[in-house]
Amino acid sequence: MVPRLGEAGGNFWSPWDVQNVGRAVNDDAQLIAETLAGRSTAFGQLVEKYQDRLYNTMLHIVGSRDDARDVVQDAFVQAFIKLETFQQNCAFYTWLYRIAFNAAASLSRRKRAAVSVEEARECFGREPVDKGAGPPEQMEAEERRRQIQAAIAELPEEFRTVLVLREMEGYCYEEIAEILDLPVGTVRSRLHRARLQLRQALKQVLAIED
Repeated sequence: MVPRLGEAGGNFWSPWDVQNVGRAVNDDAQLIAETLAGRSTAFGQLVEKYQDRLYNTMLHIVGSRDDARDVVQDAFVQAFIKLETFQQNCAFYTWLYRIAFNAAASLSRRKRAAVSVEEARECFGREPVDKGAGPPEQMEAEERRRQIQAAIAELPEEFRTVLVLREMEGYCYEEIAEILDLPVGTVRSRLHRARLQLRQALKQVLAIED
């Protein structure tokens, strides 16, 4: 039976499952083995371990809190159902991200709507602001953050995805190619074009020099 996903609080997993997972196990392979052996709460630990990271990444991809939450929940459900097919020649999170990316792509095709600047303004989380800065400095830093996030949201999806994976998730070209099922050369090309487009979009607002 697929474990129930929670609706309240910050956890995607049900509060009961997360609170009763018992001893913490950091090794993904062991948690996967225990899940396959019938201890579904072990999968709850995997959810607890990766849900925030996956949610933040999907938020940059889909541009909407609600959509990101739906994608992440769908990804974990699919991962649980398909766990027996997981080949442990790659990291669990890489496999999980691939499932989430496919879920996001399916959602995008269904909605047929581009991420808007207004959604980006509303949905991207706030970054920490220097507490030593005065109100003018805080406002300026917040405005720069908003402009950068809005510019990222306006990039074509194929460029935005590789940019998020490289610059925000820190994946190497080969890992991105594996996740997106693309040649490494295509990843490099898309990342280059994404950076150029982002730089051009921010050229005036951030006074970037050529």
